[in-house]
Amino acid sequence: MNGGHLASVLTPLPVVVPLLAAAMTLVGGRKPRLQRFIAVVALSVVVLVSAALVYLADRDGTIALQVGGWGPSEPGMGPLGITLVVDRLSALMLIVSSIVLLAVVVYAIGQGIRDGDDRQPVSIFLPTYLVLSAGVCMAFLAGDLFNLFVGFEVLLTASFVLLTIGGSKERVRAGITYVMVSMVSSLIFLFGIALVYASTGTLNLAELAVRLDDVSAGTRTALFAVLLVAFGIKAAVFPLSAWLPDSYPTAPAPVTAVFAGLLTKVGIYAIIRAHSLLFPGGEMDGVLLVAGLLTMLIGILGAIAQSDIKRLLSFTLVSHIGYMIFGIALSSHLGMSGAIYYVAHHILVQTTLFLVVGLIERQAGASTLERLGGLAAASPLLAFVFVVPALNLGGIPPFSGFIGKVALLEAGAEVGSVLAWFLVAGSVITSLLTLYVVTRVWTKAFWRTREDAPEGHLSGSAPSALVDNTDEAMDIELADRDDVGRMPVGMLVPTGALITVGLALTVLAGPIFAYTERAASEVVDRGQYIVAVLGDGGRP
Repeated sequence: MNGGHLASVLTPLPVVVPLLAAAMTLVGGRKPRLQRFIAVVALSVVVLVSAALVYLADRDGTIALQVGGWGPSEPGMGPLGITLVVDRLSALMLIVSSIVLLAVVVYAIGQGIRDGDDRQPVSIFLPTYLVLSAGVCMAFLAGDLFNLFVGFEVLLTASFVLLTIGGSKERVRAGITYVMVSMVSSLIFLFGIALVYASTGTLNLAELAVRLDDVSAGTRTALFAVLLVAFGIKAAVFPLSAWLPDSYPTAPAPVTAVFAGLLTKVGIYAIIRAHSLLFPGGEMDGVLLVAGLLTMLIGILGAIAQSDIKRLLSFTLVSHIGYMIFGIALSSHLGMSGAIYYVAHHILVQTTLFLVVGLIERQAGASTLERLGGLAAASPLLAFVFVVPALNLGGIPPFSGFIGKVALLEAGAEVGSVLAWFLVAGSVITSLLTLYVVTRVWTKAFWRTREDAPEGHLSGSAPSALVDNTDEAMDIELADRDDVGRMPVGMLVPTGALITVGLALTVLAGPIFAYTERAASEVVDRGQYIVAVLGDGGRP
């Protein structure tokens, strides 16, 4: 094992600490202050541990921990027990995800956790949120397909609870859709795991990377296709993305933010591992490039048609997944480096924007553009916290969104195939349309006056029987609350912190992109991963 004793101690902590904290917060359910303290401390520890793992993985290379000491029975064979693996890619995903998880839980505490309904079971929010955090970290650390599946199921089970917390009709309806799609995805993944094991006799990723080379090309392609469908649903890749815009917007702002920022990226991480470690060679690159292009364009066209900011951002989330698929499918060092950088950028920016929507709801009592106006005059601070991540999402220089997109465009031009040039053109069009979408939100919600909004008079108060539309009903529920017009410091501070971290990707773009290039080299040159887990006997 690389990284020494310190690495072996730190590696399991991103999973163990949140699970222990979840148990402690569940026991302390009658003491909200204690719950909140435990949750914040636990996720702060995960941030520090993840930062240490980034340093160790970058300094020493891939870290492989055989849980319980059940290592390979003989050189070149797979380990008998659970393997946790930290390389530069998984370490980067851990640090970015842990920062987001910490910021969102502080935001939720500042919000009061509930979003207006006194009947909401808030005592289960923090334990469930910590379980979700453990599931996310477990997926990034898993060194075998089965424990990757377990990580997915842990975070998905927790997400079912978080999505429906409060039990309103809209949330239960969205939760049913989410649960059904997630179950289908999990069943396909489980079916893929069975096929992989039947074909190779192992589920360890490093050992699979060696054994799959001896499997026939047709079987390899079939196995890869099954796993891609499972991961594509989780990552919301078109045409497997229709579930997302209907599932996320009904949840409370903190839940929507962490879902949008993290859950789809776990699917992208799984696609990277399958594409580069298990099935290198580009058998499915053409399919992925077409899927990436359609994901970009159809997602952003869907965003243009939306009037509710949450749904609009959900469609932009789908659209920008296409950029990551683009980078992965190019099968080049620069393409993979750009994709990894863009994943880190998008986690931070998309989460921030959904948190800003929560602030808009607090300030104006609505999230529908027809009812918004005058926010720039009413709250210049709110205008600032929106415009920075919005411009970053649109790819305006010199923000990190621009840097990531330029890297992907350069990688596409470097490959130079017809499909790659189509993706380059699609990327530019999507970026321009994204800028149009966020500009539209700015002009309608912030720039024009409230009186010019078609339904601006409804944002302050409205009778509950006025409308039946789901989005409008949600806005009325917000408008009837007595905290509209007040943005707690506890919500502003974590939002500002995420904006700062997002800007750090710009200010420190040189060293960060150099890190993603080293991570991409490690991902594309899978030999380092294989040797770290199997030893020199497993060298391909």
